[in-house]
Amino acid sequence: MKDSIRKAHLASVTDRFVRGQMDRRSFLRAASILGLGAGALGMGLGRRPFYGISQASAQEQELKPSAEITKWLSDVGKPFAGTTLRLATESTPPSNAIATQLKQYFEEATGIKVEIEVLPLEQVLQKLTLDVASSLGTYDLYYIDQSWAASFSQDVFDPREQLKNADLAMPNYNIDDFLKPLVDGIAMYEDRMVGVPYDIPIFITQYRKDVWDELKLPPPATLDDLLQASAAITDAKGPNMYGTSGQMKSGHYSLECDWTAWLWGHGGSIFGPDGKFTGNDDAGLAAMAYWDKLKATMPPGVDGWTWDGEGQSVGQGVAASMLSWGEFFPFFDDPKASKVSGLMEAMVPPKPAATLRTVEQTGFGEIPGVGHQGGSSLAVSKYSKSPDAAWIFMQWATSADTQALITVLGGGTGPTRTSVYDDPRVLANARVGAGTTRHLPVVRDTIANYMGSEPDLPAWAELSSDMIPVALGKYFAGQSGSAKESLDALKTQVDDLVAKG
Repeated sequence: MKDSIRKAHLASVTDRFVRGQMDRRSFLRAASILGLGAGALGMGLGRRPFYGISQASAQEQELKPSAEITKWLSDVGKPFAGTTLRLATESTPPSNAIATQLKQYFEEATGIKVEIEVLPLEQVLQKLTLDVASSLGTYDLYYIDQSWAASFSQDVFDPREQLKNADLAMPNYNIDDFLKPLVDGIAMYEDRMVGVPYDIPIFITQYRKDVWDELKLPPPATLDDLLQASAAITDAKGPNMYGTSGQMKSGHYSLECDWTAWLWGHGGSIFGPDGKFTGNDDAGLAAMAYWDKLKATMPPGVDGWTWDGEGQSVGQGVAASMLSWGEFFPFFDDPKASKVSGLMEAMVPPKPAATLRTVEQTGFGEIPGVGHQGGSSLAVSKYSKSPDAAWIFMQWATSADTQALITVLGGGTGPTRTSVYDDPRVLANARVGAGTTRHLPVVRDTIANYMGSEPDLPAWAELSSDMIPVALGKYFAGQSGSAKESLDALKTQVDDLVAKG
């Protein structure tokens, strides 16, 4: 299909879905056919966890851009004063911190106005697809979920090429400072760099150290440690407190995320090198047997929870641990938002129960790792009417200085740059309280050594957000027989869908 026609069709179906003129399953099927690997588009997910520190804390630290950065912005931005830039983005810690607390500094220094629309992810996709299909350049910058990189790689500038313009290059921007696993897993498509890593939600272990100490349990360093400790806590403290939690709502993308962690952690994979589903092999069945036992240590409501319910169960003291998004940790430390401030500890994900499969042993670029990730990039649109001004903003928004401010003001989110983890402003917040950064060494270690990435194929939109979590939901509801029967049936469905292209 000619690319311009494909883009027009994709824009049309996305727009129809957001307007309520197409059901979710039909949209996912159409998006798959049109080549959109929208793995993170669970549709109707609700916002991702985002919690910021109080304004008082921010003022005490006198957090604002460095004088050197401000001087550069003032000098380089003069020719573009009066320009207006537009960005549509999901509600992420970087976007929220920039939109509410930081962009004023950029606007004052450059005279460039920045309009940031913070929207649900499906509406971000709607805006992006319509803009690409029309080539009108309504938006100057694109927020690109990792699973959209293939679809929009030709519609954005490769930042390595933009850096060759010395007149606009930010001093010490250092593109090599971005964590290499994130560049490879989020920002690259074939030989193109599709923006730079902007946001990195990732699974880490978060547990109640006081409960573990009280019951004299070893820290959950392995999957078996986690299971045994969760069972012991549930036995000792249930039904008031359960050992662990989950995001196991039937038919929801969050359920698929949990599945990948246990599957990869038992030496399994979603696909084999021949592109066939392998989630029903011996490793896949071992993962399901483990998950069944672990689920018995979770609160009864877990079948109806996405990440919001999971996080609240820990924050309210109903569950003592979770393997989930690191963005929740600063919320747990906030005494105004949770009941567990100062009681939580962060660890890297549990050690796998079996050797992880290599990329050569999987299909579609799948990278097994218990630390499931779901990152995004920021890029300048090729259709922008002010690409140079947009590039100036993008450099500033993703610079080490701005990332350090985002990390503190944005509630302790994980940086995508190596140097930011060691920035004095970030280290100063490594204390108990709202917006803590005391968990970030674990986030960095997880990105470097334990990160898992989902496969990249057109059918992944429907597989991850519908077919797989629906099948898993039916299994846990007792509606589809044994784990083997359920996964064998799922294999037939998955292989048929992938074969259709």
